[in-house]
Amino acid sequence: MGDEKLSVVIPAYNEERYIGALLEKVLAADLGRPGLAREVIVVDDCSTDRTAEIAAGFVGVIVHRRPRNAGKGEAVKTGIRLASGEYLIIQDADLEYDPRDYAPMLEALIEGRLDAVYGSRYLQGDQTGPYGGLPTGKHPGQTWPAYLGGRSLSLVAWLLLGRYLTDTVTALKLFRTEVVKPLDLSTRGFELDHEISAKLLARGCRIGEVPIRYFPRSRAEGKKIGLGDWFRAVYTFARYRSG
Repeated sequence: MGDEKLSVVIPAYNEERYIGALLEKVLAADLGRPGLAREVIVVDDCSTDRTAEIAAGFVGVIVHRRPRNAGKGEAVKTGIRLASGEYLIIQDADLEYDPRDYAPMLEALIEGRLDAVYGSRYLQGDQTGPYGGLPTGKHPGQTWPAYLGGRSLSLVAWLLLGRYLTDTVTALKLFRTEVVKPLDLSTRGFELDHEISAKLLARGCRIGEVPIRYFPRSRAEGKKIGLGDWFRAVYTFARYRSG
């Protein structure tokens, strides 16, 4: 493993309620790879609350504050540009996704010689094949629109991109940095996830999936994605299906 590093990119906008607890988990997470260092980058998308201030209070955490709010996609792209590790994982600033899942994802990426690993909320057990394993149903606390929207986008991706991913909308994605940095990414919102998937698949990259924990939050708790994002996802898959 040597001096290799995992860069954790955390896009954040008005997440003062969660960012502190999330960073504690990120910094404490066992990466499962002796000698693998971690680099934590919080990209604050011009929050109007104390998100950046709280993040800056953690030793070793890099905080980059964008001068204006431009969307999650722009924040992620900023984090990708700043990342210096050989591996890069995108982690939402809320507590829906658990950093304890970094270790199995890294194991699958490195030992499976993959280019990317998506943390799937809809797999159970140790099912990491190209078409996923035994699917699960809706998570407790997850709304039906969110569940059905995500599952239907897996079918859309299969039809447009030729690859079935059980959870293409997952917000926990791990990459080899050398694969994701060269992508000429242009979208600015939540649809960046789908642009990345489309461009990776168009380049013949190998994407695996690993079951992960999931703790959905409601719109009242800060959930920001909505119906319009479903239509933007479909458009993004179609637009970038050829890379």
